[in-house]
Amino acid sequence: MSPGDKHYHATIIKRLDFAPELWTIRVQAGGDFKFIPGQYATLGVQGAEKRLERPYSIVSSPYENEIEFFFELVPNGELTPEIYKLQVGDELLMRKVPKGRFTLDTKSGRRNHLLVCTVTGIAPFVSYVRTLYRDWKDGKFAGEQKMFLLNGASRSWEFGYLDELRRFAQEVSWLEYVPTISRPWDDEKWTGEVGRVDDLIRKYADMWGLDGSNSVGYLCGHPEMIEHGKGILKRRGFRKEAIKEEIYWIPGKEALAS
Repeated sequence: MSPGDKHYHATIIKRLDFAPELWTIRVQAGGDFKFIPGQYATLGVQGAEKRLERPYSIVSSPYENEIEFFFELVPNGELTPEIYKLQVGDELLMRKVPKGRFTLDTKSGRRNHLLVCTVTGIAPFVSYVRTLYRDWKDGKFAGEQKMFLLNGASRSWEFGYLDELRRFAQEVSWLEYVPTISRPWDDEKWTGEVGRVDDLIRKYADMWGLDGSNSVGYLCGHPEMIEHGKGILKRRGFRKEAIKEEIYWIPGKEALAS
């Protein structure tokens, strides 16, 4: 079966490098691609001997005309070094069907959403926020679902969407956004929160009044953060069904978005 049967040849129309090993691209899919915020697309590059493919969370909202991705270079990875070489005008393979269940839970009755992520783990949360913002502007969303976003990185230049998320949080009442850095000694100009993002979950959950009775927890990114974060949320009364996770790689293996 050729790639054309299950894949689009998506064209890169924009690339933005945030840091030496962090960048975003926007692509035109080359066909119909309907997804729900929080889902992922499977991207690939045809190598000399085999096709390399991995899933990557979608940053953009379904309302946007292009599809956006946020990458971190995995130096010994199979795929990100190949994607890193690609520039505007280049093509990559994209499976025609999105997948994933890391979507916003609006059915459980819990209207608070505690979103915790590291670096590129912000991707699905940006998709949530952009989509709800558009619905809010269009009068389709009244703000009844509240977002509380904790965004961790080592240094501030690793925040791909810092300015955008701060603007949203200033404008709307349904989004709280706290970026935090774990290596402030490398980033002396930073004046915001410091500490590992998982170590701040308890502090901000207390401040915002979030617990398992009124909130859903979402953990996205580094596997150690997710394991630590799950333990903290469980101690705050979050049952298994009120915790969603998206692990971006499995130690010793390349998994989602590596």
